[in-house]
This record gives sequence, structure tokens and C-alpha cells, in this order.
Amino acid sequence: MDVNDDDLDQEFPLGDGTVETGATVPCPYCGEINEIALDPGSGSRQEYIEDCQVCCRPWRVVVSYLPDGTAEVSAEMEGQD
Repeated sequence: MDVNDDDLDQEFPLGDGTVETGATVPCPYCGEINEIALDPGSGSRQEYIEDCQVCCRPWRVVVSYLPDGTAEVSAEMEGQD
């Protein structure tokens, strides 16, 4: 077993082995629903920029993985804190 596998097991206990790899979020500008891919291998808390698939405006995606592998996902207007 790789040392990195141990780190992932600590962040995401094996449980039933299910980790969310996709989500739907509304664009904070136009309100249209966007389907986005999630990368659980990038850590239990993530922030990155994604463009709306409809209006093309950039927004910040915030992803937080819970211990059971479910993801809380939100989209915020870019530049808003």
C-alpha cells in the first residue's frame, strides 16, 4: 500500500467506498443548473474557478467532502468574499 493511500483512507474512511464525483449547481449569475465533475483526490476542501456552461461567466466552486464521502458544493460569484 502506498503512503498516499493511507492519507486518503484517513480523509475518506472506506465505509461503503462511495465518494461523490459529480454535482449540479446553479450559476450565481444566470441561475441555470450546471453539471460539474468533482475530484475527490484533490483533498477534502477545494476551491477553484469554473465557467458557467450557459452564460460563460466565471464563478468560484467550493467543495467540502464529509467523512462519509458526500460532497457539499456551492458556487459563488467570482471576486466575492
